Amino acid sequence: MRAKPRPPNDQIACSNSPGYPISPPSGLLRSQAKQNRSGVNDIGTRAFERAAARSGETFKMNQQTPITAGFVVAWLLGWPVGALADPPAPSPTAARVRISDGAEVASSPAKSGQKNAKKKTKKLQTVQYESPAEGHSPSPQTAAPLPDRSAPEIGEEDDPLGFLLRANVAPIDLYSALSLAGEQNSQVLLAQQRVVEAVALRQLAAAQFLPTINYGGSSDAHWGVLQQSTGNILSVQRENVYVGAGANTVAAGTVNIPGVMWNLNVSQTIYDYLMSRQEIDRRAFESQATRQDVLLGVALGYTDLVEAEGSRSISILSRNDAKELARLTAAYVETGQGRKADADRAATELARREARVFEAEGQIVRSSAALCRLLHLDPTLRLAPSEVQIIPRSIVPDPIGLPELLAIGLMYRPELNERRAAAAQALLQLKGAKTLPFSPTLLVGFSAGGFGGGSNLVAQPTTSLPFGRNEPRFGSFADRADLDVMGYWTLQNLGVGNKSMIEAAKSRLRSADLQLLVTLDRVRSEVAGAQARTHARFARIRSTELAIAAATQAFEEDMTRIRGAEGLPLEPINSLRLLVRARQEYLDAILDYNKSQFELYVAVGKPPADLLMRPATRVNAPQGPDGP
Repeated sequence: MRAKPRPPNDQIACSNSPGYPISPPSGLLRSQAKQNRSGVNDIGTRAFERAAARSGETFKMNQQTPITAGFVVAWLLGWPVGALADPPAPSPTAARVRISDGAEVASSPAKSGQKNAKKKTKKLQTVQYESPAEGHSPSPQTAAPLPDRSAPEIGEEDDPLGFLLRANVAPIDLYSALSLAGEQNSQVLLAQQRVVEAVALRQLAAAQFLPTINYGGSSDAHWGVLQQSTGNILSVQRENVYVGAGANTVAAGTVNIPGVMWNLNVSQTIYDYLMSRQEIDRRAFESQATRQDVLLGVALGYTDLVEAEGSRSISILSRNDAKELARLTAAYVETGQGRKADADRAATELARREARVFEAEGQIVRSSAALCRLLHLDPTLRLAPSEVQIIPRSIVPDPIGLPELLAIGLMYRPELNERRAAAAQALLQLKGAKTLPFSPTLLVGFSAGGFGGGSNLVAQPTTSLPFGRNEPRFGSFADRADLDVMGYWTLQNLGVGNKSMIEAAKSRLRSADLQLLVTLDRVRSEVAGAQARTHARFARIRSTELAIAAATQAFEEDMTRIRGAEGLPLEPINSLRLLVRARQEYLDAILDYNKSQFELYVAVGKPPADLLMRPATRVNAPQGPDGP
């Protein structure tokens, strides 16, 4: 399979060069993968060194331990790290693979390479060097053969998840994700509506101090007997009509539904209003806690997406290393210096690395869908992080000790403030229950309107005809006004009901205090645990950095030995596995540290930035005998 020249527009820019791409072109990964499949790249520590040298990027954690960022720069771009290293230039004559007895697999274009290529045309596929400077590949006769038993290579038509990774790609950064969550997340919006409801209920409680206005009219009619106050039974037919402020006026009675009515229990109305204010505070703190939990989930979800992208790049890099190892092992088998079982083991390792690439791509799609759910976005979007490098995010400075962090958390954690508001609300409810038997209920009513009517006992004939007598008539319409004032005290159920209300209020107050203590213990535990995780994961970054350096050096040494015919091709397999594990652990260490920083910041209640600011440590200059 002849390699194609690398297109000029696929040249990779350094991170400090102008026009640095936010995300690689859609065809860049495929073209780079084809180049890696058709050319032998010396992949190892030199890839990291060249990436760091070309990018010029280093980061320092807490300004103490410097960590090179070449590796994380490379994998975050979504490109194989080997792409950042220039492929080794081929020899003008041929590519050489030496074995133990010093024989050459291919010594020149006109020698045994041609013969081997002709004999293995149907069974072997060639792996060739490619010179970016010259833009062409050397002849197939100079390449070391790779047996067909190796794992199939990933192409555009062979990648089952390629269409998912390339469809509807939308770049996103952490700030945009947090902004979208604050505006579109359903849980945040639901908590905000609960605050709006509490504000409306407070307005309703305050409005109880204002009178109620009733206006309308009523009509009353009676046919039959009535009993007078003297006990006399009287047959009467009467009717009346009332129109104005109020309603339901019967006979000589007052207006039963006053036009302006003020009816309340003094202490109950006052304490209901005070409790409604505490309810607003409680729901506001609850909404703040919900918002912080959602934003923390978004930050962790975004970090998971970045981790999935990084794992895929590490998988591609590890697959390329396994591919080179399989090529060398196959070369030993072809020259009779190695066993077929060793080549099969190397091919198995390559197949495992190919499968890990697919698994990482599936994790990218799952992480993107999970983040879309938190952001209330279409899950068909494939979110892609837009950062060009991963660095440890130090949000809470290390100089802040645990006692100070605990004090900050006790002041700013919304869950604690919510429990405090609930306890204050329960205390007001207890006070209201205690003062209720001594608080009067007041009722003031005022009505005014037009009233008129008549009956068969007082009706006057409209004519001199006999049939006009004793018929009811409406008349005597005039204005009327009524004022009613009442005040009374209530002892519910002979006082037993009031006592039960007081005991229930005391129980609710004790429950609120206990819930406050439970929340207090949880907050202190979360702050202490988050700080411990932060320090542990920070120390882990340095350890994993040393591990990846040692694993890379060991793998390079093993590869150098087998290239120089000083060892067996099987030896680097274990080194490769250790290197892959070290790369993944290095990635996990940085992202786990970032997660712990997010968790610690939320655990202390997201305090203001100026509260976390600390002056730089001043180093006193040594003083001599004559002063500084």
